[in-house]
Amino acid sequence: MNRKANRDRSERNLPRWRRWTGWLVPQQNLGERGERVAERFLKRHGLKIIGRRDRGRWGELDLVATDGQVVIFVEVKTRTSHIGGEPYDAVNAEKQRRLTRAALGFLKRHGLTEYPARFDIVSVTWQDSARRPKIEHIAGAFDAVGVGQMFS
Repeated sequence: MNRKANRDRSERNLPRWRRWTGWLVPQQNLGERGERVAERFLKRHGLKIIGRRDRGRWGELDLVATDGQVVIFVEVKTRTSHIGGEPYDAVNAEKQRRLTRAALGFLKRHGLTEYPARFDIVSVTWQDSARRPKIEHIAGAFDAVGVGQMFS
């Protein structure tokens, strides 16, 4: 059997969207690109990244960093324009509550409940024509939200 026949057979097992896109590697989505840029930005500003896309029982944390003894939970919001508002506007009260629960789960899992914590937001705006994104870091963007949290 020749190579083309093998390729045709293997294409039948692929999802339909993958067949018509060919064998190209899919582009990284905008959110993943934003998280990578935000990570580099935070490292350049002296933070140490200790977790990426941490999934726990209570949700997902984009980035977890430390600054000395402070544990920092970073929510990264990436957009291509400001038409729907600033990227950080997407972190509403419900999202803050979910991030608080996910952060508490992270602290408990890693035995870090005695350390102070804060919540930061990194807004990444990546215009289609721009080579580099506009990055805005909001340190201490919000306080822990919810009942029974252990943040102070």
